[in-house]
Amino acid sequence: MSLLIYEASQGRGKAIPESTGGTRVVMTQAERRTVGALASVYLIRMLGLFLLLPVLAIYASRFPAASPTLIGLALGVYGLTQAALQIPFGRWSDRWGRKPVIAIGLVLFVAGSVLGALADSLTALILARALQGGGAISAAVTALLADQTRAIVRTRAMALIGISIGIAFVLSLIAAPLLDTLIGVRGIFWSMALAGLAGIALTCYVVPSERDSWSSGSELRRSRLLDVALSWRLIPLYAAIFTLHFVLTATFLAVPLLLVDEFALPQGVHWRVYLGTFVASLALTVPLIVGSERGRRPVRLLVAAMLITVVAQLILAFGWHRWWAVLTALVLFFGVVNFLEAELPALLSRAAPTGDRGAALGVFATGQFTGTFAGGAAGGVLMHLYGVSGVFLGAAAMALCWTVLAPRAELTSSHAPGHELGAAPADDAGGN
Repeated sequence: MSLLIYEASQGRGKAIPESTGGTRVVMTQAERRTVGALASVYLIRMLGLFLLLPVLAIYASRFPAASPTLIGLALGVYGLTQAALQIPFGRWSDRWGRKPVIAIGLVLFVAGSVLGALADSLTALILARALQGGGAISAAVTALLADQTRAIVRTRAMALIGISIGIAFVLSLIAAPLLDTLIGVRGIFWSMALAGLAGIALTCYVVPSERDSWSSGSELRRSRLLDVALSWRLIPLYAAIFTLHFVLTATFLAVPLLLVDEFALPQGVHWRVYLGTFVASLALTVPLIVGSERGRRPVRLLVAAMLITVVAQLILAFGWHRWWAVLTALVLFFGVVNFLEAELPALLSRAAPTGDRGAALGVFATGQFTGTFAGGAAGGVLMHLYGVSGVFLGAAAMALCWTVLAPRAELTSSHAPGHELGAAPADDAGGN
């Protein structure tokens, strides 16, 4: 991951000789400008999801008539509206242009943030989160990134978008409890509104002007969209991002409440727990990234990461009352999350057929945010019925189910001979 960042930042748009006699193509100045601006926009957008994860459950529990189910809905409804509108926003960006649609989506995000800051009831808070999620720009952002970069550097650019998601997650873990102490959750909503305005400025004035050629033939037939959504080669990746965000949202429905109720930790010091476990988790993240860069069997690596997630959730389910168990589980969980948030978009950008990459990214984003909603909603119900152990066991079951589907994937490049969209995987899985 650090190598990708270094190459993107150091390149001057020319090929640099390798010691092996080949060439390493680096991004042009315009490509670096596009990637930097869009990664920042994506980071701002994902802060709408991540920044409230460590603090919203506790904040929502203070409203009258609060229940685990409603708290879970407040946490996850952002993902529901995101999921419902990803593909429409992507199609609108095909018709009217990427940048106008991205700007409109950010306006909705700002409006939802303002409503959240002013909310005086749990119902208003849920509506605010739904409006925040209404600007579903993930597919439009990644499609614009694909429009503005050459095919030879596009995977690297997509990986950098994935890295921005990881950065948003880490920043949220550290900043949210601190901001809650300084300005409260209402103040966090106001800061998100300001960040959304900054994203609009970046989109309008920093991202290079759109090319005229991208709109040619961009209309996507419904039948083709179904082919993309139902492709056996891509379904495991859609399912993986759904599972990851299901587990992530469910976990952060329970863990903040656990730290307060079981271990009597003031919310203002939760960042120390998250920062410490995140730093320790790098001992797991780095080997996973190195293995991804060197290996040719991505499915096995994804299965290993998801099985580690299962282990982490089981430790939480049966050891939630033991401090060492909670810390160990968070280290394992963060190590996997940071890896998968960068790895899954990069794998999708390689596996999706070139002509259908935008559609595939739209389905991918839909799966991501559907997982967010499902994790919040199901987590709230499980907590109501079975307590925190039920939440963690449900998350473990979801991750385990994905490992059954994963071996059916064929995650080699979509440009390889014999790879057709929608085709079932071959019997020989040696490339996995």
